[in-house]
Amino acid sequence: MSSLDDIFISNIPTLDLHGEMRSSARVLVKEFIYDNHVLKNKRILIIHGVGTGVIKKEVHKLLKENKMVESFHLNPYNQGCTVVYLNLDN
Repeated sequence: MSSLDDIFISNIPTLDLHGEMRSSARVLVKEFIYDNHVLKNKRILIIHGVGTGVIKKEVHKLLKENKMVESFHLNPYNQGCTVVYLNLDN
């Protein structure tokens, strides 16, 4: 990880899904979002890796469906990570 990456993603809660199956990733992402919403963390990071894109597609599908998620985007410096902004008003 470069020092430029550290500026944008250091010190924020991170979930690493490397090695997870789609079904376990779904559960982990839902719990991670809920926990961070309760903790009032506005920005979180989900590491899904690049690979075949199966986990990334599943994560993005979940993020689109979750009302606690305000917005999300791929980390421009690492396409294997998604930065998520939570809606703390819910």
